Amino acid sequence: MHRNKVVSREDWFQAHKAHLAREKELTRLRERICTERRELPWLKIRKDYVFETGQGPKNLADLFAGNSQLIVYHFMFGPGCNHHCEGCSFLADHIDGANQHLRHHDVSLAVISRAPLAELLPYKQRMGWKFDWVSSYASDFNFDMQVSFTDKQIAAGDTTYNFETRPRTSKELPGTSVFYRDETGDIFLTFMSRARGGEALIGTYDYLDMTPKGRNETGPYHGLMDWVRLHDEYGDRPGAPETCCD
Repeated sequence: MHRNKVVSREDWFQAHKAHLAREKELTRLRERICTERRELPWLKIRKDYVFETGQGPKNLADLFAGNSQLIVYHFMFGPGCNHHCEGCSFLADHIDGANQHLRHHDVSLAVISRAPLAELLPYKQRMGWKFDWVSSYASDFNFDMQVSFTDKQIAAGDTTYNFETRPRTSKELPGTSVFYRDETGDIFLTFMSRARGGEALIGTYDYLDMTPKGRNETGPYHGLMDWVRLHDEYGDRPGAPETCCD
């Protein structure tokens, strides 16, 4: 690891004080972008999507659970999928803590995947997650949100994701969609975030960004796949030390 310059306490103080101006600039920029985000136009939802849940069939309005705002995380989990996405699971590990507060601030949160509920729930139990995870298997929801793609779309190279149309090979991709339900019951899509936009929901990265080594994603993928594992698999990594509980 590269060693930074070591200086006196006074020089350290002045350097960090000068850098604080940049940190404040970033904070103010983020606040301005968030304001612009809230001013974006909305799209009215006109389909009556139905989801498979642990409490039986529910429509999109039911997922609001009495609140006026709904955040949906699109977890990559297609029908019959045997792979558990490390990136989606990494983000999902951060949901339950936030959800303890969101539900008391007029925001509901649901995780939605296209796999049938019977395929989702065993993995949810394994991971110990408490959030609502529902299936959109019987509806067009994932396709309309542009996070799932048909074989025909993939073959034609007609896949639109993150506001860009280009050929893709994956039938499932992650993202976040935000909805608002007004007093008359009308529902609107107010915002969507795809690709690296999900990093805003991963608090672990904020911790790492404060450390000397940062995210330390040095290869071979130069991303979270370099080091992130399902949270119950870290002990199985090559070279992991044995413990008295093994």
